[in-house]
This record gives sequence, C-alpha cells and structure tokens, in this order.
Amino acid sequence: MRYRSRSTMADLPTLFADLVRLEIELWDAVEARLRAELGVGLGTAQTLAVVADVENCRVHDIVRGLSITIGGASKTVDRLERNGLVARRPHPSDRRSSVVALTRAGATTHAKAQRLIAAELDARIGGVLSDRALDQLHRTITRLRAALAG
Repeated sequence: MRYRSRSTMADLPTLFADLVRLEIELWDAVEARLRAELGVGLGTAQTLAVVADVENCRVHDIVRGLSITIGGASKTVDRLERNGLVARRPHPSDRRSSVVALTRAGATTHAKAQRLIAAELDARIGGVLSDRALDQLHRTITRLRAALAG
C-alpha cells in the first residue's frame, strides 16, 4: 500500500466533493434534455443501455451494470415493463429465471436516448478536454471503480 503525505490526503475530500458535484451537474443536464426531448429520465436510459448491451440480460446484470440494489433494479424493470419498453421472457437455459429484453419501443427509445446523451455530453465536456485527456480520465475512473469493487 502506498502512503500519501498529509497535504495530498487533504486534497482527497475536495476531489471527492468535486466529483460528486460534477456527477450531479452532468446528470441534471442530461436528465433535463432526455425529459424535454424524449420524455424519459436518465435512469431509464441507463437501464435500457444495460439491457441492450447484455445478452440474456437478467435483473442481476442491471444491478451490476448500474451499481444499484436488487430491489431498485426490480422496481425499475417493473416500471419499464409497464411502460412497454422491456419485456420479461423465460431464460433460454435456466427455467428458474427470466431475461429482460427491449421491446420495439424500448429499442427505439434506447437509440434516441443514446444519441441525445452523446450530444449533451459532447456539448458540455467534449471541447473541454482533448481526446487523449478524456481517454486518460476514463482509464483512471475505471481503475478507481475496480479498486472500490475489489
């Protein structure tokens, strides 16, 4: 384990506060655009993205993909199913579980949401950092998340 000097440690709470505020500000901006142009929130868009990306997606895959609780994921899937964006189907190889799949409306909503998210993020942060700096930031965040999970 590496030890940090006191002056570096004092910066961690400030870094944490800045990260939290940045996340809130970005979430709010993207959420507002999605609601205004598509009528869905960012939580819905994020869930649809996991369902689209994971073959034979189960509720547990949504839990892992979004770092949320099983209860939260189940309630989200219930709501998305009521809204016609996903459907539960029997798992092809495990009779005890079901998979969550996008409906046609869910696939359309997912595609539109991803375009809006990309456009909003590009408008807000695309010109602030170079591609190289964004790649470095992404690698750093991935390492930090892996360290927290492990």
